[in-house]
Amino acid sequence: MIRRGSGLRPMKRLLFVQRRRRRLWPAGLALLAALGLGSAWWATASDREHAPAAAARPAHHTAEGFRNRDGSTIDKSQWEVWRWQLSRQDPPRPQPPLPVVAPDLQSPEPNITWIGHSTVLARLGGLAVLTDPQFSERASPVSWAGPKRVVALPLTPAQLPHIDVVLVSHNHYDHLDEASVRALAAQPGGAPLFIVPLRLKAWFDDLGLAGLRVIELDWWQSHAERGVEFVLTPAKHWSSRTPFDRQQTLWGGFAVLAPDFRLIYTGDTGYSRDFTDIRQHFAARGGFDLALIPVGCYEPREFMRGQHVNPADAAQIHLDLGARRSVGVHWGTFEGLCDEPLDQAPRDLAAARRQLGLADAAFTVLKHGETLRLQGAR
Repeated sequence: MIRRGSGLRPMKRLLFVQRRRRRLWPAGLALLAALGLGSAWWATASDREHAPAAAARPAHHTAEGFRNRDGSTIDKSQWEVWRWQLSRQDPPRPQPPLPVVAPDLQSPEPNITWIGHSTVLARLGGLAVLTDPQFSERASPVSWAGPKRVVALPLTPAQLPHIDVVLVSHNHYDHLDEASVRALAAQPGGAPLFIVPLRLKAWFDDLGLAGLRVIELDWWQSHAERGVEFVLTPAKHWSSRTPFDRQQTLWGGFAVLAPDFRLIYTGDTGYSRDFTDIRQHFAARGGFDLALIPVGCYEPREFMRGQHVNPADAAQIHLDLGARRSVGVHWGTFEGLCDEPLDQAPRDLAAARRQLGLADAAFTVLKHGETLRLQGAR
């Protein structure tokens, strides 16, 4: 592959860039949609007309949609995205490939199984809970371009146990996939309950799935299902599925409080004070036995910093939350989402543990399909 600084004459360099742009065009469009990046179009006139008065709404609600608790919004211009795309070099695939193991679906509760990326099957409190369902080959609005799954699924939707609750942290394509939602809605025994951030229910309604239960939550709001409490927690991120709906739906993570176990899934996030606040908010409940924290999709750093933590940030979030143990997610599954190699996050996480003096077992990653049996609540 020809790299910059190779001494190409100006005309050859121009032709190379033009060819690269043609090759990146379809994939780049799909990536724009998959990440929700592009033009910063905001609320429609109707949305603004019906928005609550500023004095009546929480600080993270705006006339245009939502923002982070620190007042920030993630607004990458098309030029910033294309500049990143045109400068990218495909990282090598892991050699040997990342392993896939058979899940242990007979393991007694509580336990988790990492299916891939941010999709985790958690069994606790008598419920089977699934985070951010993404079972498709691509994390994209189209089937022919965009970030591609390069590690085999250890479980298909048809092989899952009956899912009781699905937690959706935000609407990006690598976290919310239409085909996966339809498959879950059609599971034998009836569709699961979907718990989602504010204003995301309309997306499910548009699917036309009769009788689908969808509950929306704002940050710190909760819903109890069969004795298990689900609380939407704040995160530093953003939302969009097209260039025209930026920040129109909320984003976040979930605290799952069962009698036998307390889990938190942070959702996608940049580093923020949210996690020390979350620890304080739940301190009287005994804290968290396990945290699911993203560790991948962090390069190029300047582009990703505000929206995705790197392993060093993730290790600090583990400390901020005061979790007994953490498991890294959001890595090693989809090629083309970000620039670090798919197997880089575990190495960087190991370095971060050493830097912070954490035991290896305090914050680990799993193999695709691996089931982790968990100790009960303190």
